[in-house]
Amino acid sequence: MFGRRKKDSAAEDAAGADEQVVDGVDSDDSAGAGVARSRVRLEPEPRPDGPWDASEVREPGEGRVDLGGLFVPGVEGMELRVEVAGDAIVAATVVLQDSAIQLQGFAAPKKEGIWGEVREEIATGITQQGGVIDEVEGPLGWELRAQVPVQLPDGTGGVQVVRFIGVDGPRWFLRGVISGQGAVQPQAAGLLEQIFRDTVVVRGEGPMAPRDPIVLKLPDDAQMVAEGVKEEPQEGSRFSGGMGQLQRGPEITEVR
Repeated sequence: MFGRRKKDSAAEDAAGADEQVVDGVDSDDSAGAGVARSRVRLEPEPRPDGPWDASEVREPGEGRVDLGGLFVPGVEGMELRVEVAGDAIVAATVVLQDSAIQLQGFAAPKKEGIWGEVREEIATGITQQGGVIDEVEGPLGWELRAQVPVQLPDGTGGVQVVRFIGVDGPRWFLRGVISGQGAVQPQAAGLLEQIFRDTVVVRGEGPMAPRDPIVLKLPDDAQMVAEGVKEEPQEGSRFSGGMGQLQRGPEITEVR
C-alpha cells in the first residue's frame, strides 16, 4: 500500500534545516562548544550491516521497492506510503501492524557525517515544543527517544513517543523515525530496524547542497486509491495489510 501526505510536524522537518557552520567558534569558547564541534566533524562510521550505498549492492531492486533515491525492502504484510514536500516526494513510511518507520535520505558532505549535528537540532526543536528527549545508544548506534507533544482528535493535549535513528553514508545521510509500538517498546522494533539496515540509498553523482533531500519517485505500477476507501488485501501480496489508527490518505497502492 502507498499513501501520500504532506509533512506537517516540526520534529519531522528538523533534519531538513539549513546547515549550521561551527568553524567560526573561537578556540577560547566553552568546552561544550568544543564537544559540539568535534561531533559535527566526525567522519561517517563503517556500515558493516547497512544501510547500503548503491555502489555496494549488485542488484538493489531484488526484494526491494524502487523509489528512485531509495530502494526499500519489501516484507510480508507491510504498507508503504510516500510523503510530499511541495511537488516532490521526499520520504517513505513503512507500516507494519501497529508500528511504522519513516525513511528519508539527505545529501551530506563528502567526508563529514551530520547525524551528530542533526540529533542536536531535533532535540532542540522538540524540547522547545515542551517535549522530552533521551539520547541513548541503541541497536543502530546513537538515537533519540522522544516524547513529542501532540493535539488529540478531541482537542486535548497528548504525547507521541517516537525514535529518531540515523546513519551517515558516503555523501548521504539516512534518517529513520520509528513510531507506534516500535517506539514505545524498542525491543519489538527488530523488523523495522532491519528494514532500515537493508535500505539502499541512491545519492546520484550530481551536485547537491548538504541537507538537500534525496528526491523519490513512485513505482511505475503504483495505483491511486481514494481517501477513506478500504483496500482489500490481495492474497500473496507483500504489501497488503491494514493501517488501523495510523491510516492517512489518499492512498496509493502497489500490487505485486
